[in-house]
Amino acid sequence: MSRRTGQVGSVFQQNQTAWNLAAPAYGRYWYDATEGRKRRVITLGVCTTRTVAKRKLREHIEAEGVNSAATLISTTTPGTTFREQAKRWIDSLATRRRRPVKPATIFGWQHALDKWILPTIGDLPVAEVSNGALKLLIETMAAGGLSAKTIVNYAQVPKMVVAPVVTADGEQIYPRKWNHDFVGLPIIDPNKQHRPTVTETEVSALITSAAYRFAVLFALLAGTGLRAGEALALKATDFSSGFRVLYVTRSIWHGREQDPKIPSAVREVDVAEPLAALLKTYAEGKLGYLFATRSGRPLGQRNVNRAAGVGLHAFRRFRTETLRRARVPEDLIGLWLGHAPKSVTDIYANGLQHDLAWRREWCDRVGLGFSIGLDGARNNAPLALMKAA
Repeated sequence: MSRRTGQVGSVFQQNQTAWNLAAPAYGRYWYDATEGRKRRVITLGVCTTRTVAKRKLREHIEAEGVNSAATLISTTTPGTTFREQAKRWIDSLATRRRRPVKPATIFGWQHALDKWILPTIGDLPVAEVSNGALKLLIETMAAGGLSAKTIVNYAQVPKMVVAPVVTADGEQIYPRKWNHDFVGLPIIDPNKQHRPTVTETEVSALITSAAYRFAVLFALLAGTGLRAGEALALKATDFSSGFRVLYVTRSIWHGREQDPKIPSAVREVDVAEPLAALLKTYAEGKLGYLFATRSGRPLGQRNVNRAAGVGLHAFRRFRTETLRRARVPEDLIGLWLGHAPKSVTDIYANGLQHDLAWRREWCDRVGLGFSIGLDGARNNAPLALMKAA
């Protein structure tokens, strides 16, 4: 390809000895195909001069990318299937230098590939995975009953698999202009999304009826808004001396420690006094994970979900509602929940996180939003009913 200077093709008119401004013109050129070089003839329409015809042919050749290196590579190299390229892509995610992907995210993308994408388009050559293939995939997922949000999320995976196929110079071999209208990508209606939460009464009932370690965990989740993986990774050393502040520095996924979800998830979370007292008593004498099995391994999230009878993210939504109801400043809500900054103003106000007195004032003002009632027979402590401020 480095020795090729490109081609402009040739133009002609049928049965004409001289150029006829009223007769249709045609163009012909060679193009690369998997089975070799082939000749193509196209109609240019009526062109008043040969120069006009040549210009139209040149524009067509450029639009088709006939002379590009990407076209040559994609049509003359042995065809790579989408399945093969997907494996290469998945294998590269955790170790790539820029923005390595967390195991939980890779697990979700692999599930989408195994369950829906590869059975539908896995055997297609990568060169053929374009809008038509994406349309087939979306129709298959819709027929399978997937929600609009899930379809939108899964439809991103084929795009990410195809995009990293590049030349030695880093140019995309299969550039795509995805047409969401053509492929039928659904539009997500936020009002129809399923976002289960819990009420004050339900939180208190769960805490009262659950086994002690689960009751403490549910109180922690509802009273701080921690992500489930962050709570399961906690140790006694992750709290201040009075347990009024906890430091989120790690997360648990499938029994393994990893960094929190995003950089802003590494944070300090202020704890209301009733919950701090409960956690201090519960953590006494525990050297490893606070919420662990008998062997010392962190509890599995599936087992905790089963004990709660509700998705653990419902507690995070409950805490968010409690903070909003108390009119807590958005900067502080973002800090406690570990949300990423959304604007330059959020970044400028980052210093507020170090204002411990301001944080403590709001923490005491909000309280928990629910009551903690634990039976002394289960926790070997006096009967306590600690009510939110």
